[in-house]
Amino acid sequence: MAKFRYLPMTEQDEKEMLQTIGVNSIEDLFADIPEKVRFKRDYDLKPPLSEPNLLKELTKLAAKNVNTQDAASFLGAGTYSHYIPTIVDHVISRSEFYTAYTPYQPEISQGELQAIFEFQTMVAELTGMDLANSSMYDGPTSLAEGAMLAVGHTKRKKNSNLGNRSPRSN
Repeated sequence: MAKFRYLPMTEQDEKEMLQTIGVNSIEDLFADIPEKVRFKRDYDLKPPLSEPNLLKELTKLAAKNVNTQDAASFLGAGTYSHYIPTIVDHVISRSEFYTAYTPYQPEISQGELQAIFEFQTMVAELTGMDLANSSMYDGPTSLAEGAMLAVGHTKRKKNSNLGNRSPRSN
């Protein structure tokens, strides 16, 4: 049985790994480090705490710091006070929503595809439209999709009079 809940390696696993790399013990892995610079004592750590007690301890320690709730901050980069809806934590904690950015490999991007589907469905319901599109990842892609849509609709390759009239005057 493993000694640590999140490190499930057994003594047999350790023995097999050491044998595979050709050493007899963990200590042999440090043979190239001079004895005089090796750390030879136990770390000066407090005993482990339960999760609720650890949370209390860390909250108490954090309260000693100056924070952006009590003092002005001019650091920028999102450190200003801003509102994040509670639903964000719930959505990002669902595995189907936190996978790859672009859906090139469906097995690793199901989350994005699910999010696109949900967004398109919601937009269609809110607007009363039969269809909605949300596949634009960035500005250049949006521009290309818009241009392709315009060409497909007008059947023209260019508009030489664009500077002389409004695009809506077609």
